[in-house]
Amino acid sequence: MEQRFAGQTVIVTGASGNIGAGITRRFAAEGANVVLTGRSKDKLEALAGTLDPDRTAVVQADVTREADVQALADEAAARFGGIDVLVSNAGGGHLSPFEDLTIEDWRRVIDTNLTSCYFGAQACLPQLRRAKGSIIQIASASGLGGDAGMSAYNASKGAVVNLTRGLAFDLGPCGIRVNAVAPSITYPEGISHPRLADTDFLDRFQDRRALQGHATPDDIAGAVAFLASADARFITGVILPVDGGITAGSGQPRFR
Repeated sequence: MEQRFAGQTVIVTGASGNIGAGITRRFAAEGANVVLTGRSKDKLEALAGTLDPDRTAVVQADVTREADVQALADEAAARFGGIDVLVSNAGGGHLSPFEDLTIEDWRRVIDTNLTSCYFGAQACLPQLRRAKGSIIQIASASGLGGDAGMSAYNASKGAVVNLTRGLAFDLGPCGIRVNAVAPSITYPEGISHPRLADTDFLDRFQDRRALQGHATPDDIAGAVAFLASADARFITGVILPVDGGITAGSGQPRFR
């Protein structure tokens, strides 16, 4: 595979999840030093065990805590001499009717999905400015429209979308590019997952997609790597849906 990121250092938050692991593997395969972070040290170390130990670091952190994120940035810079790319991938959702949404649920979703992006950008800014690097934030198709029972998630990911645009203008003069990828449902190939056995669920999604099937972590990772690469050197403030065409639709039912 082309070594587009040889010598560069990439932080991936939420690296122990399916999408985060896919992103981590892609950057590692393209030559980057990768810094994996998340709450589950066991999962992070299991992933790190599949990668080149000389180019891999594990930092256990809670991205909703400012001190943890600052420590993450400091350790990444100390270990590899700088930070070139920040992938703010950590996230979580909450599915419930709005009347059942508690303030604790609301704060957890906002802190995990949105405030973590703020902490990451602030902590990594000095190193990213020095490197003229880039930030890629993982938004969602749910940040581009509304969904029943997902008001907190919609709000958090919609805010990530506009944070991406605002940061593109704030950080552009420093030479830092800021973009986002907006996935819909994403599952690794060959796994057993209750959602993939729910044919009604899959049919409802398929009715809205232009393409057949669902996204995999590799699909998201490819988009993230492109946006971080020199091939995208004049792209900033972009929200790239990787959703099989769901957000390209008008929302109307099929006419045939």
